[in-house]
Amino acid sequence: MRQASQAQARKKDTREKIQLGGLIVKAGLRHEKRALLLGLLVDGASRIAADEAERERLTAIGEKAFADDSD
Repeated sequence: MRQASQAQARKKDTREKIQLGGLIVKAGLRHEKRALLLGLLVDGASRIAADEAERERLTAIGEKAFADDSD
């Protein structure tokens, strides 16, 4: 039973990582260096932690990008 639970957790983790990688592709950043991508994410994390307006602005941009694909 424990092995089945661990296998499920690994599958869930793998799926999440694939989805997150898909966001990088969707943003048009597929060919950027990993250090740049990590820098963008670290910088963004600090910005949204310190500024609720920035969080809302970036959320709106992301929601628009998702909506544009729905057409």
